[in-house]
Amino acid sequence: MPVIKFSESTPEIVRDGLERRIIYTPNLMTVIVDFSDGPWVEAEPFHSHPHEQTSYVASGEIIFYCEGEPEQYLQAGDMFSAASNQKHTIRLLTPKARLIDSFNPIRQEFIK
Repeated sequence: MPVIKFSESTPEIVRDGLERRIIYTPNLMTVIVDFSDGPWVEAEPFHSHPHEQTSYVASGEIIFYCEGEPEQYLQAGDMFSAASNQKHTIRLLTPKARLIDSFNPIRQEFIK
């Protein structure tokens, strides 16, 4: 479907405090990620994936950690990227945050 209305969509509950909504084409995926369990004392564990990733901080504040780069304080309006297989993670600084993630190629494991 080429249109997904936020108000009419049902989020996938990934875990307590983390839900996501997804739209994708054969070559591109955008994911709205809502966190509601902050602030966190520690960052989530580092992870990597073969997908290129860009992210837009739509709301809230985070610390972004990326392999080989200094940590970055980011707030609404800021963006970050992670190259294919580059380890990265975040730490949530506010009670809630929304990230808009884009992936290429699409993350098949996110599709139900």
